[in-house]
Amino acid sequence: MNFDLTEEHRLIQQSARRIAQEVVAPRAAEVDETGVYPEDYFQAFKRADLLGITLPKAVGGAEAGTLALTLAVEEMSKYDCSAGLMLLLSSLSTHTVKFFGTPEQQASYIGPVARGEKKAAFCLTEPDAGSDVANLQTRAVRDGDDYVITGQKCFISGGPIADQVVVFAKTNYPDPRSLNAFLVDTSMPGFEVTSVDRKMGVRGVPTGVLTFDHVRVSKDRLVGGTEGLGMKGPLTTLMSLRPVVGARGLGLAEGCLTYALNFARERRAFGGPLTDLQAIQMKFADMAIEIEAARLLVYQGSWMIDHGRYGPEHGHMLAIAKAFATETSNRVASSALQVLGGQGYMMDHPLERHYRDARQLMIVEGTSEVQRVVVARALLDRNLVYP
Repeated sequence: MNFDLTEEHRLIQQSARRIAQEVVAPRAAEVDETGVYPEDYFQAFKRADLLGITLPKAVGGAEAGTLALTLAVEEMSKYDCSAGLMLLLSSLSTHTVKFFGTPEQQASYIGPVARGEKKAAFCLTEPDAGSDVANLQTRAVRDGDDYVITGQKCFISGGPIADQVVVFAKTNYPDPRSLNAFLVDTSMPGFEVTSVDRKMGVRGVPTGVLTFDHVRVSKDRLVGGTEGLGMKGPLTTLMSLRPVVGARGLGLAEGCLTYALNFARERRAFGGPLTDLQAIQMKFADMAIEIEAARLLVYQGSWMIDHGRYGPEHGHMLAIAKAFATETSNRVASSALQVLGGQGYMMDHPLERHYRDARQLMIVEGTSEVQRVVVARALLDRNLVYP
């Protein structure tokens, strides 16, 4: 069992760390305050070839694997959780096509994302169907050689700025087995960004409501070319990235601990620095313990995906990684803010932003409750056994 990173992994980590420190860190507070998408982040990622880390070389990606993406996302999230999400989205918005699309679809849809020529989004969640994927209402009705898509998606990360999207719709409503994926350019008639959300955190990446009002697409935009994708389309995509969501939490937690520790070394109280106080030392020890446990789960989950272990029989381990790491980020953000006391509550310090950003992570791409359902089922079905 080797826990050492490969040379390729270290190089990607170093490149991501440099961009995080030089580009992301100086702008993170401004991005949060203005809520304006940080195009400078995106261009820096593009120049460093970080946008196609998990995507095929044949279409312009690096094909470096999930652990490589995890390392990059972790570095960005130390300073701005929005930056980590931007890297994650390049994979979330394309993995359905990577796994199930035709070679032509991979070239035309994934290629521009991998090369940083276009932005894309993953359109699954609806007003009445979030965790309940089988209850999706959006429909795609066959009309000759075309499909006509009608429905509404909500909370779509990056949707308001996307050039293209992969959207899930039922071709034989309400049968969940008729769920299929379609590739839509946001310039197509009938597509509309109906509203942009006002969010608690992660304000650098806009989310919003996307409306598909009789959007007509040709049959060659049906992912895979034939109907029958079913629930495995969105679930495989989400499963393949659960540890990467955990990496956002891992990086955020590390950023919180580092900032609070530096503050505590300088802040004096009761005749010495805060770090002399055992109560404060215990807080930092607890934070470190949780961070290192989260790191092992997240890295292990990423390794599993890189070795093809992201099917239903492996889902519980990916769910554990996502749930633990994202919940760790919330606990660590709270503890770090507490170390700063009243200062931590102020916008002069990044911890109040990290605290707000962390709360998103327990909801997106499968809530903590859904992850526990996955783990509980694995136990009951004896997929997860402790002999």
